[in-house]
Amino acid sequence: MRAAFVAMMLVLLAGPVAAGPVEDGLSAYNRQDYVTAVRMWRPIADLGDALAQTRLGFMYAAGQGVPKDYVQAVKWYRLAADQGDVNAQTKLGIMYDTGEGVPKDDVQAVKWYRLAADQGDAEAQFNLGVMYDDGRGVPKNYAQAVKWYRLAADQGNANAQHNLGFMYANGRGVPKDDVQAVKWYRLAANQGYANAQATLGFRYANGEGVPKDYVQAYMWSNLGAAGGDELGGKNRDLVAARMTPADISEAQRLSREWKPK
Repeated sequence: MRAAFVAMMLVLLAGPVAAGPVEDGLSAYNRQDYVTAVRMWRPIADLGDALAQTRLGFMYAAGQGVPKDYVQAVKWYRLAADQGDVNAQTKLGIMYDTGEGVPKDDVQAVKWYRLAADQGDAEAQFNLGVMYDDGRGVPKNYAQAVKWYRLAADQGNANAQHNLGFMYANGRGVPKDDVQAVKWYRLAANQGYANAQATLGFRYANGEGVPKDYVQAYMWSNLGAAGGDELGGKNRDLVAARMTPADISEAQRLSREWKPK
C-alpha cells in the first residue's frame, strides 16, 4: 500500500512566481546553474520571502548548489511553512515522516500534512491518507484514509488512485466494490503506475469488476512487468498459457502502442 511518496518532487519549482530575484533564481535553476539560483534566493529568503525559503529548502534537501543538508532544508521549510506556504508544509511533513533533518515524528508529520491538505495539496492529501491507513500519528481510520485518498485521486494523484482502488477491492472504509476498484486502478494504470497496471491485468484475467479478457489481461500485466512489477510478469505468463498465438500477438501490439494518458 505504501507507495514511494517521499521522493522530493520538483513540482514546487513550477508555476508562476514573482518578478525579481525569485524569478531570476528560477531561470538559473532551469539552466541547472544551481549555485546562482541559491545565491539569488538566499538574500530574499533571509528577508522572509516564503517562496525563496521553500526553494532554498529544496536545494538543501536535493544537494543542488549547496552540500546536501537536511537540517538546513528543515530550517527553510519551517520558515516558509509557518507563513502558510503549502509546498513547504508538505515537504516539512515529509521530513518528519522520514526522520530526515529532524527526529522522526508521525504526529508532527500529520500536523503539517493536514495544514497542506486543507489547502488542497494533492501530495499532502495522499500522505495524510496513508497516515490514517497505517494508523501513524493518528488512530487507524480507513474511512478517513478513503476521504483523503479520494480528494487526492480526484486531482489526478496516481498513488491515491491506486490506493483508493485497493480500498474498494478490500472493503476498507467503503463497501467492497470491484467495479469501483477497477475504475480507480485504471486511472492510475493509465498514468503508468506499474502496480495498478499489474493489478488491472489480474482483474481482467479473473473477471473481477470487468468481463474476463485475456488480451487485456496480458497487455496490462505486460505493462506492469515492464514498469518493474514482478507479479505483472508472473500473471502475464500464466495468462499467455491460456491464449492463442494470435491473441498474444494482439496483446503485445497493444502493449507496444500504449501511451500514458
